[in-house]
Amino acid sequence: MTKLFLSLVCWLSLLGELSATVYSLPPSDSRLLGEPVSYRVESGDYFQAIAEYHDVGLLALIAANPDVDPFLPKVGQRLTIPKQMLLPYAERKGIVINLAELRLYYFPPGEQLVYVFPVGIGRQGLSTPEVVSYIGEKRKDPVWRPTQAMRARYFDEHGVELAKEIPAGPNNPFGQYAMRIGTSEYLIHGTNQRMGIGMRASSGCIRMYEPDIEWLFNNVHKGTQVRIINQAIKMSYERDGQKLIEVHRPLSEQGALSMDTLSPAVSRFIGEEPQHQQQLAELIKQPNGIVVPLQ
Repeated sequence: MTKLFLSLVCWLSLLGELSATVYSLPPSDSRLLGEPVSYRVESGDYFQAIAEYHDVGLLALIAANPDVDPFLPKVGQRLTIPKQMLLPYAERKGIVINLAELRLYYFPPGEQLVYVFPVGIGRQGLSTPEVVSYIGEKRKDPVWRPTQAMRARYFDEHGVELAKEIPAGPNNPFGQYAMRIGTSEYLIHGTNQRMGIGMRASSGCIRMYEPDIEWLFNNVHKGTQVRIINQAIKMSYERDGQKLIEVHRPLSEQGALSMDTLSPAVSRFIGEEPQHQQQLAELIKQPNGIVVPLQ
């Protein structure tokens, strides 16, 4: 067994221990978190295991390494692990979920830290809504009661009736922990399908790896603010004069990014420099989710 596989087995067995990436908050005039991280592929590695080991989303890992086969990466290849990022444009408070980058940020009160987790979100046609809300309920070992719409959709897709109630246990799609967003039907919860993390795979809820949701559940209080946003392009003017940008693939229902549909804020940030415009055009053509300086 590879070193990565053995480490992954140990990591998955330590439920409840912190597996998020923890960053010191930058000053208010900066948004940059972390440093570039790389990983050398070993025999037997594949992207899902690498993503879980580094606690990043699968699609984020694929986007950061577009020239690597995610199923059969070559031994010795050097992968970019997307652990460096820019904070999204949102108040540094409570929970912030950026749909476009499939990440959840948690800003604990009274601490100059931010905890970052990969998440799964609603698939096309069942989009996770953009809202400002709060944690309205916390439940350990939740019972899953699929809505009538879910049951109808399941019958249409599979030709069999879905149970009206799934008790806690290995067959429960909520995993062991769930936190309700306000009074809505949307939850932040665990999962019994790890492949859905870092992807659009849910019916609208926010999915997390089990160690991640257990830690968040134990550290987030009822009433904590939850802000769900959708920012495919993140930018930062840094103290050293650098202009940094991070581009993600937009959600499919928003349509493709283009230089003709940039927001005024992005247009002002890029400016009139032809090389900066060309650089953004290339990032829009192939978003990689990597922080890059405009040069």
